[in-house]
This record gives sequence, C-alpha cells and structure tokens, in this order.
Amino acid sequence: MPNSLTLIGFGPNGWGLSILGGVLVTIALTIATLPLGLAFGFLLALGKQSSDRYMRLSSDIYTTIFRGLPELVTLFLVYFGAQRLLNAATDALGIANLEISPFLSGMIALGFVFSAYASEVFLSAFRAIPIGQREGAAALGLHRFQAMRLVVWPQLIRLALPGLSNLYMNLIKDTSLVSVVGLADTMRQTGVAARVTREPFLFFAVAVAIYLVLTILSSVAIGRIEAWTQRGEAAR
Repeated sequence: MPNSLTLIGFGPNGWGLSILGGVLVTIALTIATLPLGLAFGFLLALGKQSSDRYMRLSSDIYTTIFRGLPELVTLFLVYFGAQRLLNAATDALGIANLEISPFLSGMIALGFVFSAYASEVFLSAFRAIPIGQREGAAALGLHRFQAMRLVVWPQLIRLALPGLSNLYMNLIKDTSLVSVVGLADTMRQTGVAARVTREPFLFFAVAVAIYLVLTILSSVAIGRIEAWTQRGEAAR
C-alpha cells in the first residue's frame, strides 16, 4: 500500500494534483466573492443611513435575514431555489434553460452573507467619523462625491479594516461549504481522496494545513495593508 507521502504526492498514485486544483478553486471563489460582498455591504451601509425610511427598512431586513440564516441554508436556497426560478423564467420566455454553476451559486450565497456582516462593519466605521469633517468638506466647496472620496473614504477604510479582515478569514473557511453542491474545492477533493484511499485522518489533516496556510498568508497581507492605512497616524 502506498505510504502517506506517496498518497499526497504528485505521482501516478498521489492526489497532489487534485488537491492543488481544489486549492486554486478555493482561492478563486474567495477572490471572486470578496469584491461582491464589499461593494454590496458598502451600499447597504449607505442605505441604512438614508433619509428614506423604506431604504433603511429594506437594508435592515436584508441584513437580519442573511445574518440569521446559516450559510449552508443560504447556499441551498441559491443553488436550488434560484435555479428553479431561473428555469421558470426561461420556460415562460420560451428560451433554453440556463444552469447556475456551483461556483456561481457559492459566490452569490457567500456574497450575500458577507455583505450582510460587512454592512454593519461599514456602518460602525461611518458613525466613528465625526460629522464635522463632512460639514467642513461641504464648507470648502467639495461635492458630496468628492467629500466621500477625499475625506470619508480614507478614514472609512482604516476604521473598517480590522472588522473586514475578520470577515475575510471567515470567508476563506466558509468556502468549504460549497463542496456539498459539487464544487471541486479543497474540502471536496480531500474528502474524495479520504474515501477512496480510506485514509481520512491523512487527507483531512492536509485540508487543515491548507486552510491554516491560506489564513496565515492572508493575515500577513492584511497586516501590511493595515500598516499602510495607519501610516498617517504614525506620522502624526
């Protein structure tokens, strides 16, 4: 029987290539979900501060739903529910059915959850910025967009980054849920290898090591970004 190094290697009896492919899928899913969640979370935070009460109410309802639902349930709702709605729409239009891939389903579902939590982080950061700074920007003749870009946004990033970095770490781990709908990510590939070789401890230990490496590398990158955002504070 092949030894452990052979099983996790890249030879003919090893699962190294399959697991590496799964790691790349995990990274791709994380990178694809992050901008979607950040953008939508930022818009939700703006909606919660809107003067329109219906906008505030709809933003609050959205975050309550997706913060309350388990991520796995959200994934199933998108993968199965959205597919049925899409099929019904294409049948009504008389066109061929479109299939929502597991990757797209995972990106949308995790983006919903990430944006719900990110909106609260952005909202707290908005409230930490003194209102006098926006008033001062208006007194200087800056338009609302200019004030946001030049005055509010740099401080918002610095204040929100610690909370967003924690959400990003959770996002990396949450990508493992997408394996249940057939996406060949790290968790699915190591699970298949564990079942075929009957070496569950070995391959799930490999999965643990992979996720730890991804989070450590992410922590280093986020630490450098935080240091860059704090450079003005250090100088002052």
